[in-house]
Amino acid sequence: MDARAKTGVSIRSAAKRYGPVVALDDVSLDIAPGEFVSLLGPSGSGKTTLLGILGGFVQPSSGAVWVGERDITYAPPHKRDIGIVFQNYALFPHMSVGENVAFPLRARRQPKGTWAKKVADALAMVELSGYENRGIAQLSGGQRQRVALARAMVFEPQLILMDEPLSALDKQLRETMQIELRRLHRKLGATIVYVTHDQREALTMSDRVAVLKNGRLVQIDTPERLYDRPCDAFVASFIGEATLLAVTRAGDDAVRLGETVLRTAHPLPPGDKLQLAVQTEKLVIDSGEPRESVNRLSCRVTEVLYQGESLRVFATLADGTAISLRQPGGYDARRRIPEPGASMNVVLDPQDTIVVPA
Repeated sequence: MDARAKTGVSIRSAAKRYGPVVALDDVSLDIAPGEFVSLLGPSGSGKTTLLGILGGFVQPSSGAVWVGERDITYAPPHKRDIGIVFQNYALFPHMSVGENVAFPLRARRQPKGTWAKKVADALAMVELSGYENRGIAQLSGGQRQRVALARAMVFEPQLILMDEPLSALDKQLRETMQIELRRLHRKLGATIVYVTHDQREALTMSDRVAVLKNGRLVQIDTPERLYDRPCDAFVASFIGEATLLAVTRAGDDAVRLGETVLRTAHPLPPGDKLQLAVQTEKLVIDSGEPRESVNRLSCRVTEVLYQGESLRVFATLADGTAISLRQPGGYDARRRIPEPGASMNVVLDPQDTIVVPA
């Protein structure tokens, strides 16, 4: 793909209103050339509306969209030079694989003599060389997804938009395709905007993740920082398996949870209404070895669920507050977990002690 595919995107104060309903509320977002950015949020968060504005299928009520040096805010979809992979792939069942991939070339009236090579190159990128004459009905779900991706790339677009393209696949194939898409992105260097409601998918594939809620952009960050340093209670609860516990300020670097004071290695947010965001795998059963720097909590086990690769342990603190932790599912871990009704201590490192505004 040529350098045009490495063009950045700038969304400036984009908003969309349907009468009194605000679907998107003053969203600004800059995407670097060649970056893979996921739009993540629950249903109704505005992620699909934002993707529609980028693709030209939704006109913003206000704001602007730039791709490179070009204002495309009101340009029709076919003049945006954007490749799109839809949730249902939108392949033509009466056409062969090659005809499907060539369709954007025909629609853009590119010279017919160039079609065969461009189609072959696009199919080679998605490891489907030689599939030109196959029917769509002969393909598996994963192969159809690759054909849709080849069709989106064949005309060397400035930007590729993906609207939950893996949601129809089963869990194992979906995880395989996540790795494949990530590999393809590194190979092509294309700028990709990807819509998903799956937190793990967004964390697996993206350079950065933009979290939306009620039409507003809440936080955009790398997967690591989004997971380890959420900006508020919503992001903390939406990313991963966080338990949110009400705490009070107990100094510049500590909070009080019931009768226990917990130290944090991070600055406390302003305000009086604070919550401790505890990811299930950050709580660890105390081994009994002396460790002065960690926070310790005493609790009583209420239930242990075996979930294959891990064990989900539910417990209550002395004041009745419910917590949960996830431990590896190996024999040694199972042996160390007390039976329901028994007491145990858990530890939380100050680096993992995350306090967010309630």
